[in-house]
Amino acid sequence: MVSAIGDTTDRLIEALEAAAAGEEARALSGLSRLQRDTERVLREFFAGGSAAVEAELVPFFDELARMARAVAVLHSVPAAGRDHFLAHGEMAAGIVVARALAARSLPAVGLDSREIVATDDRFGRAQPDLQETEKRVRQRIAPLCERGEIPVAAGYIGSSHAGATTTLGRGGSDYTAALLGAALEATAVQIWTDVDGMMTADPRVVPGARPIPTISFDEASELAYFGARVLHPLTLAPAIEKGIPVRVKNSRRPDFPGTEILASAESGEDPVRSIAFKKGIATVDVVTSRMLMASGFLRTLFDVFARWDTAVDMVSTSEISVSVTMDDLSRLPEIRRDLERLAQVDVARDRAIVCLVGQDLKFTPGLAARMFRTIEDVNVLMISQGASRRNVSFVVEEREVEPVVRRLHAEFFE
Repeated sequence: MVSAIGDTTDRLIEALEAAAAGEEARALSGLSRLQRDTERVLREFFAGGSAAVEAELVPFFDELARMARAVAVLHSVPAAGRDHFLAHGEMAAGIVVARALAARSLPAVGLDSREIVATDDRFGRAQPDLQETEKRVRQRIAPLCERGEIPVAAGYIGSSHAGATTTLGRGGSDYTAALLGAALEATAVQIWTDVDGMMTADPRVVPGARPIPTISFDEASELAYFGARVLHPLTLAPAIEKGIPVRVKNSRRPDFPGTEILASAESGEDPVRSIAFKKGIATVDVVTSRMLMASGFLRTLFDVFARWDTAVDMVSTSEISVSVTMDDLSRLPEIRRDLERLAQVDVARDRAIVCLVGQDLKFTPGLAARMFRTIEDVNVLMISQGASRRNVSFVVEEREVEPVVRRLHAEFFE
């Protein structure tokens, strides 16, 4: 399963947003630059000549240009159209990798993921129909594997039951790989990325971050959910269900062992396994005396988030207040409006979650003292511990998050 080349998806988003703003020329210029950059990559990939593959990708870019012109006229793009537009990055990469393998005398077979991964129609973050997908995998992919061929398909995309192109959300290529690995009952799933595996922190923020040799499914899931960029938050679920180990490796250093993610892993000497963070968070504080001794209020409150199909990350409660964090802010105005019918509501943006993850943090005496002593001059806006024995999370202002992560890494790892 392959992802889009480099920053292709980001550039497609930029072009689509420019078109939706009526800036047709800027959108088309961005797509032209992307096509030229893609062709330059192809010339590096195919030493014997890339003309045939370049010609195969021309229809992709022609369709993107037609869609951008239409969006520029309408000044909007429906969710289904957005997914179809963004899927072109992965579809093109699938063709490139299949042809590159074949050029190296490997028996690669290109497949259209939309004929394999069945999903619902929640465009932008579609949920796979696991039963139907597994049936298609066994029909289409298993026979290829049995013949020793190499199936190559785009991650991140699928199709609804009505046949519309859907996407699984950013990072969904990893998820697709795990889905197919589980359906095939594979012995392992390997995620090849640009770092040496899962790290003690994001190496772009903490230069001294180091790889983690082994980690448990539960710890890796916590890290993925709370912002570790190596894995999509949902990636591990299919593998966990089937007991399939996952290994994260660096495509630039294939001999490096990377990180093995197992059903369980010993905690080792350090109580903290890794530190993750998530920016772009908003906190929502709901305050009312009607909560006091009132049964059913929390259900009513969280029904609002369910109604607008929005998940919350952290929850903290007192007798008369509830605070939650959310990273999907697309429905925040509607959520706020509905909550204000129940109580006083305060919303604060530009927040970040910091999450310390380890095997038994809940039962490690002195951990909180070390953590908060290290950042004693930082205003901590919200704290969560206890729901999981594997993480301690807190909220700070977004501008402070990277220095906080560096200081905590120095305390626990250096």
